[in-house]
Amino acid sequence: MNAAEKCYIILCTFFAVLVVTGNLIYQKFVYLPLSFYTFELSVGAIFYPLTFLITNLITEFFGKQKAKFCVRLAILMSLSIALIITLMNNLQATNWSKIDDQTFNDVFGVYGISLAGSLLANYTAQLFDIRLYLWIRKITHHKFLWVRNLSTAVSLLIDTTIVIVFITAFSNSIPFEQMIPLIINSYTFKLFFSICTTPLFYFLVYAIKSIV
Repeated sequence: MNAAEKCYIILCTFFAVLVVTGNLIYQKFVYLPLSFYTFELSVGAIFYPLTFLITNLITEFFGKQKAKFCVRLAILMSLSIALIITLMNNLQATNWSKIDDQTFNDVFGVYGISLAGSLLANYTAQLFDIRLYLWIRKITHHKFLWVRNLSTAVSLLIDTTIVIVFITAFSNSIPFEQMIPLIINSYTFKLFFSICTTPLFYFLVYAIKSIV
């Protein structure tokens, strides 16, 4: 296995970890105070923008097909975990278990609903992002790295809107009156996070160039 293959595997693994973790922990909504604003969003959304940074890196160095494979791999892993959780949720807890059936179900019982919304949003937005990233790279003649990385700005709006509308419509995790504020808060934070990680994107591009 050469350095390029190892790099690709590491990026795919980290992508899948972020997607799966975000789905598992999304039910907790928090205040995230920054110096200029206090965001209200799901904890699953905090590091989620890094998934787009990763697919941009994969698209940049390994091409569209391998980026798509990475997205599909994360979907397969998420579905596998959903199946395991569903099976475990149907088993009866012992009378001495600190986590009873109701507690387990409250935490993981709606995972399937969030998963459906997340996978729909993730797949749609990531494939759009891959295409947009390559289109921007083409029209800029492989220059202005920061411009094509900001393809994420559009993709994150698509992703955020789909997942929050879906979960609001099909579960009781998000009150209806919180849907629009949550979309605005989540998207604004993700956009801010993505802009702040642009130097990281540059660093990783040059680091990967040195090994592949």
